Amino acid sequence: MTNDNLKPIETRISRLFGIDYPIIQGGMIWAAGWKLASAVSKAGGLGLIGGGSMEPDLFRQHIRKARAAVAEKPLGVNIPLMYQHAPGLVKVTIEEEVPIVFTSAGNPQKVADTFKTAGVKWAHCVPNVRMALKVQDAGADAVVAEGTEAGGHNGFEGVTTFCLVPQVADAVEIPLIAAGGIADWRGFRAALILGAEGIQVGTRFAATVESSAAEEYKRAVVAADDTGTYLAFQPLGPIRMIRTPFAEKVRQAEWEGISREKLEELHSKGRGRKGIFLGDGEEGMFEAGQSSGLVKEIKTAGEVVRDFVEGYWKSISQKM
Repeated sequence: MTNDNLKPIETRISRLFGIDYPIIQGGMIWAAGWKLASAVSKAGGLGLIGGGSMEPDLFRQHIRKARAAVAEKPLGVNIPLMYQHAPGLVKVTIEEEVPIVFTSAGNPQKVADTFKTAGVKWAHCVPNVRMALKVQDAGADAVVAEGTEAGGHNGFEGVTTFCLVPQVADAVEIPLIAAGGIADWRGFRAALILGAEGIQVGTRFAATVESSAAEEYKRAVVAADDTGTYLAFQPLGPIRMIRTPFAEKVRQAEWEGISREKLEELHSKGRGRKGIFLGDGEEGMFEAGQSSGLVKEIKTAGEVVRDFVEGYWKSISQKM
């Protein structure tokens, strides 16, 4: 689905990435494959292939399939730098001449020279002002400020998007992208008012037709309300997930004072795949943000982009 009849929204972010609207689809593990990324890019936003759940060979396949699907439209990838296969994913990204890369969960300085040499347009995701300044110092083209409302892995500080974005906007000169808790045009416009020049959206795109997440996961996002998520595993590294039976097991264990060793066992490898990709709420994590309460139906990615843009322009034309 294309949105060619909609008026573009021009900011430094849309100009940087060559997109019609400064709307970036988050590179979510187990949900952001080539189908979702290409659908968002074709709709005028920026689709990202989520490398955090892929090994290098599969990552390469997704890049090639997405590139064939989007033709000349911009396309990017997301690489969590602490992921064991991150070096291999970076290598594939450079070999495949992917022009846009978003990174997270690690030291941005480690990949700065690689991306600069390759001429890649690069953004890094942070949970606080201190890290945003480090990203700017590393030479990134943009920074993503993600509040604790976001799904999946979060920063330890727990700063909300509404408080984080304006503080990062005041601290850095490079273009800023807001993330965490944004699922409709209201969040989009609010982010721009707070000082961002684009948004990164995860949960709303995870619950779309093209998302590779399981139907059980998508239905759980739609069914969630304002208190439907839980910030689990805070001693190890906070992860926001929907309140499934597994999430309740974790919550109860934490309440009872579970040891760190036992908590690590609960956090064992494969929970994300079982939950998001296989739809197992008994043994897997349904990682999703607080914006789940705003998601009322499963739509196509193109429809989601259209909703953001139409709502934005309609709000601009109305008197406050």
